[in-house]
Amino acid sequence: MPTILRHGPYRFYFFSDEGSEPAHVHVRYGGKDCKFWLIPVSCAQNRGIPVHRLNEIAKIIHQHKAQLINGFHEHRNRQS
Repeated sequence: MPTILRHGPYRFYFFSDEGSEPAHVHVRYGGKDCKFWLIPVSCAQNRGIPVHRLNEIAKIIHQHKAQLINGFHEHRNRQS
């Protein structure tokens, strides 16, 4: 699970083998996690992170969107 970004209490990372899913990032916070699609930015899955934290995560993703998308594609290309 390579980490692409750390921002405050959040760790943004990718899984190595997720098939052909569209660009997305996983986020870990306080022992819980979620998954966000990157285009458009939206929460795809949440496992226990409070809504106000999801809103904060979405803002961070918007701020770092280009970096996250590039990182996703670079990671995916390394896997193939």
